[in-house]
Amino acid sequence: MSDQVDPRLQRLLGGDHLASLRKRLRQRFERAPLEGAVDHIRVVGLSEEEHAALAALLGRPQRRSKSLQIDVRRVDADLRRAGIATSLCEALGRLDGSILHLAGARLRQQTLWSSVMDGCSHPDLTRLLLTPAGIGLVKRLARRDTVAAAELCRRAEVVLRLLPAKGITRSQLAADALGDAHALDNGRGAAALVLAVLRQTARPAPDAAAADEDGETVQEPREDVVAEPAAGAERIRETWARAGVLVNELARPALFLNLPTDATESDQLPLGEPAYASLRSLLRSPPRWEVAGRNVYVCENPNLLAIAADRWGAGCAPLVCTDGMPAAAQRCLLAQLALAGARLRYHGDFDWPGLRIGNQVMREHGAEPWRFGAADYIAAVRTAPGLAHPLGGKVAEASWDGALAPAMRQHRVAIAEEALAASLLPDLDDR
Repeated sequence: MSDQVDPRLQRLLGGDHLASLRKRLRQRFERAPLEGAVDHIRVVGLSEEEHAALAALLGRPQRRSKSLQIDVRRVDADLRRAGIATSLCEALGRLDGSILHLAGARLRQQTLWSSVMDGCSHPDLTRLLLTPAGIGLVKRLARRDTVAAAELCRRAEVVLRLLPAKGITRSQLAADALGDAHALDNGRGAAALVLAVLRQTARPAPDAAAADEDGETVQEPREDVVAEPAAGAERIRETWARAGVLVNELARPALFLNLPTDATESDQLPLGEPAYASLRSLLRSPPRWEVAGRNVYVCENPNLLAIAADRWGAGCAPLVCTDGMPAAAQRCLLAQLALAGARLRYHGDFDWPGLRIGNQVMREHGAEPWRFGAADYIAAVRTAPGLAHPLGGKVAEASWDGALAPAMRQHRVAIAEEALAASLLPDLDDR
């Protein structure tokens, strides 16, 4: 609003008693179409003071009426002739501040965001920005500031051009690409955008359930930090691992037994003894797994692997343990085995978390069930009821056997995998 308002304009439309009228007139100019001028404004619900003010502005006699039609072009001409303002719109701006033309502002914003997208050259990032979720993520991360968004995209592209890597740590990648070892830490804007691109590349058409499973949400950022729930930390680590980037690479190594490789006898892991492989070793120096066409059994619980090692030793079939929901190292190992041609066979606890783990292992790694169907569950309940314990928690469906979850709901008992060792061990006898 101008510091100096023409006294005549102040008398015509100024004052608190006409604030509501000015607000209604301003809204009509704010909502004007992009290419159309405001020729007429009809104002209704006028008070006696408001009607008197508009009548004076229009040079009409005051009447008892609660509505008035304003010929905007005529008022503009009268204001110009009087030297008060160039238009009614400008006059309102002088009294209460400039009027924002909403359609024009939207167009300017669209043009600016288009320039952000046009400035991206990495094809995967460009593809992400063409989706409503992708451009929405960038807008939230940049707080709807197009300059900040362009810089964020530039930083993400620098990182993406260095991927996939081969066992580089995330901090080293951040230092090499962005000059800051913490620039890709969980919660940073550049990390969130790169992760979104990596997930899109892995899942070209993610659905809502898959997005929820990732466990990462983006809230309004504080500075350049985005909140990520702790439940998604492992999924984030695994997403980086798929791109060859190590995050906390020594945590939760993968446990396995008797996995054959092409290593020389002196380099072979001792047969019959459980062994661990860290995410670091799996990415930096992955073994050549000799598993093409072979059954590789996958269990959920370390205790079962220990029981199998004690029973069969070096004669046990290849066995991998997910140790609950697979972490980055376990998923990396399973992916390598599947790529090497292994036939993965999965068994887990007969409880709802066990079914969720089974869904993931079978969906992501092409595993098949290993004595892990409705018939196996019912047989265990009938033959060894003492092995069962109450079934609780959130229900899950088994993607590989539609009858399994209903059977578990019917019997309402869970059975731990270790309790079924007697029925599983014969399959692992590979002597």
